[in-house]
Amino acid sequence: MAVVITVPICLLLVVAGLAVYGRAEALGDARTTRAEVGLSLRVQALVHQLQRERGLTNGLLGGESDFRTPLVATRARVDTALRGMRPERAVEDVIQRYLRRLPAIRAAADRGAVGRDTAGGSGPAPNSADRAATLTFYTTAVDALNAVDPVADTATRTDRRLRDGLAALRELAAAKESVALERGLVNGVFAEGAFRDREYLTFTEVRATRVAALARFRQVATAPQRAALKNTFGTQEAQRATAYENQAHRGADGSALRADAGTWWDAMTVLVDDLYAVQQSVGDDVRDRADRLRHEAELGLVAYLVAGTLMAALVAGLAAFASRSLTRPLGALAEAAHDVARNRLPATVARIQRSPQDHEEFLPPAEPPDTTAAGPLGGATEIAAVAASLHQVEHTALHLAAQQAGLRRNTTESLANLGRRNQNLVRRQLSLITRLEQQELDPDALAELFELDHLATRMRRNAESLLILAGQNPPRPTAAPADALEVVQSAVAEVEQYRRVLITAVEPVRVRGHAVADVAHLLAELIENGLNFSPPTEPVEVHGWYDAEDDTYCFAVIDHGIGMPEEDKERANARLSHSGEEALLSASTRFLGHLVVGRLAHRLGDGAQVHLFDTTGGGLSALLALPGRLLAPAQAGPATPHPARPAVSSLLNGFRAGVARAEARSTQGVSS
Repeated sequence: MAVVITVPICLLLVVAGLAVYGRAEALGDARTTRAEVGLSLRVQALVHQLQRERGLTNGLLGGESDFRTPLVATRARVDTALRGMRPERAVEDVIQRYLRRLPAIRAAADRGAVGRDTAGGSGPAPNSADRAATLTFYTTAVDALNAVDPVADTATRTDRRLRDGLAALRELAAAKESVALERGLVNGVFAEGAFRDREYLTFTEVRATRVAALARFRQVATAPQRAALKNTFGTQEAQRATAYENQAHRGADGSALRADAGTWWDAMTVLVDDLYAVQQSVGDDVRDRADRLRHEAELGLVAYLVAGTLMAALVAGLAAFASRSLTRPLGALAEAAHDVARNRLPATVARIQRSPQDHEEFLPPAEPPDTTAAGPLGGATEIAAVAASLHQVEHTALHLAAQQAGLRRNTTESLANLGRRNQNLVRRQLSLITRLEQQELDPDALAELFELDHLATRMRRNAESLLILAGQNPPRPTAAPADALEVVQSAVAEVEQYRRVLITAVEPVRVRGHAVADVAHLLAELIENGLNFSPPTEPVEVHGWYDAEDDTYCFAVIDHGIGMPEEDKERANARLSHSGEEALLSASTRFLGHLVVGRLAHRLGDGAQVHLFDTTGGGLSALLALPGRLLAPAQAGPATPHPARPAVSSLLNGFRAGVARAEARSTQGVSS
């Protein structure tokens, strides 16, 4: 019976699951298309402003100084549109390859315009922009932006209206670019008074491109869209622009052109703006169609989900009906369940209490209901017995687990309370020592007070470590950034054998105030570890440098001691990178320092990493990498000379190689 029912039901559920998956995928494609269409329209808005800037710049370089004021406003609009495009990956490559040179092009254009003004129009200033080269730069950038097509083919493959709308939008963008390019090119020609070099050939090519793009647009556009385009080219300003074009044709032989560049600019700007209005209308149609497709996909997904739910309910009903024929063997199952609840499961829960895992998330359920009095009829008695037994099993196991969790929580809270008390006492002790140091004049006694102050400082760090292990935040906030050297010195002051610590080279950088205490504590733990596991005659080196490649600041603590076996090092790196998630009461006391370091690194946020790797020549090195967001701007002042830092590249390579090996072992299923 199980085979006869299960096989067709499973096949039916698989078919339903595939159908729901297909609808969900279609919905995802529709939503992606809607977002990509919006991005395409924003790109065209940026292109529109760049086209205007190109024309004004070309006219300014041609000698039309009246374009300087509108050019400033247009540049501001371009910059605003560019800032809005920064997070978009689809256009990031174009911005980096082309538009990052925009400030230099603008500066060169301004120098060229000033050179013409001061030289009486005789020629550009030195290091100024060439009009043809500037026009080429803007045209290349606009072409690259027009080539960006964020809309995926998979989303438009099955809908012809959306596909035709996007094609019409692209062809209209090409035609508008041709008109805008002609506006900028002829604007400079009229300002100059004649065609130069290959400008007339470029003029004819641009007009031919516009004619071809408009012809392709009419093939895929709707009737209202074609009518809007016809109205655009039928306005008075469009006719005036055509007359200026005919006048420009008469200057093919390089003869002088007597035309007002400002009037030409105004007429062509109206035409470009009208084309942009048509483009926005087409974009609105495409966006409405994408919204419609998304709505249809949502309705389809809801329909399939409802059908799948009904099918699942039908399957559940069939399974319940079939299970009634299997109630006879449930008597033996109920007796076995009682044995599990009364004997085997409590023993298992007791082993869980002794295990090194934390089960605090379990909570004891309510008392099981009395099902014996309900007396179900027929063959349902065995089912009720099984349900009651399993409920008892669950209650017993969870109750014992909750007791264990409570015990651990109380122990942790006791440790935290003890840590806070010790911390308060140490603070009072430090205050008292400070007053005694200020009053003491005997050098020997003052030296002993300094040693006592150092011991109290170490006691404070131990108390803070206890609070960190107990999940408490030690109250050592600071609002002022500190220099990296000050952070290292603060860490060295909290270790016992501080005279063996050699601060070799620490490049200047400012650590943000909220992270200073945690970084100093973390470095102190690493330095203490290096001192404890290296010969008393060997120093422990501390280095600090800025890594521009990853925008991180790195601290390296290097010892030349006994080192660590590879397996222990992997487990230690796992503890350092897992944010101290290992339970305090279940961890070995040998590795409590690793847990403190891991939790401090986790509290510093994403990007902060601590990794151990072998030191060249023997020993162990620890590298702390701080992300750029934890660094504050350095204060102005003369740079502090530092000794030549050691092979920083080898330290970084060793760090990255160790991380890569850990990731590779994790991928292959090796538990750290």
